[in-house]
Amino acid sequence: MALSDLRGDLHVHTKASDGHNTIEEMARAAQAQGLDYIAITDHSRRLSVAHGLDPQQLLRQIDEIDRINASFAGITILKGIEVDILEDGSLDLPDTVLQHLDLVIAAVHSKLDLPRKRQTERLLRALDQRYVHILAHPTGRLLGVREPSDIDMLRIMRKAKKRHVSLELNAQPERLDLDETLCQMAREEGVLVSIDSDAHSIGDFANLQYGVGQARRGWLEPENVLNTRDLKTMLALLNAGRHPSR
Repeated sequence: MALSDLRGDLHVHTKASDGHNTIEEMARAAQAQGLDYIAITDHSRRLSVAHGLDPQQLLRQIDEIDRINASFAGITILKGIEVDILEDGSLDLPDTVLQHLDLVIAAVHSKLDLPRKRQTERLLRALDQRYVHILAHPTGRLLGVREPSDIDMLRIMRKAKKRHVSLELNAQPERLDLDETLCQMAREEGVLVSIDSDAHSIGDFANLQYGVGQARRGWLEPENVLNTRDLKTMLALLNAGRHPSR
């Protein structure tokens, strides 16, 4: 697994929430990094400290991305969101909005200290949500600051495989979540991993190198990683098993 194997980054923030740059600036920086596609995944409204987007703001951003893609060459910008997983496992935004996106990253940002059974059930319910494609920084750890949440990760991975949901390897140096043991477990369980920068500024695409290093420690190969694929193949994998009746 090498940095050059990555074709895209599926977790990118802009100044619309808690990032520091515009969509265009992030796209140009990703293109300079050699990427073919990125997903704009600003926070949803529940994370008010990060100026999360409400449904109307997200719909306006969707229109903005469509306009930018129409005039941008060399890289594709996907429409996404990092939506909060609420305590009961539901999501912070309704399906009527999420259905307009190319991908949805679901994440826990609150009550990370719930008991093991409750935290596990919370994530299992989130994985059952129709439009969830990727589970972000699954254990919630912050190195030297916060321990991982107590979760039955084997149950989570098996549900993720069943629901065709990928698990993120968040490449921020303070996260590196999944850790190397969980990367190896994901490989053994046949769950795809998405190596993402969680970029909040144009310089943060450099985080990808740390994610690749973590993937190597967990014995991940390019075929185990979602975003080593070209855009068409990646989107097909992202939407595998999803249909109107789900």
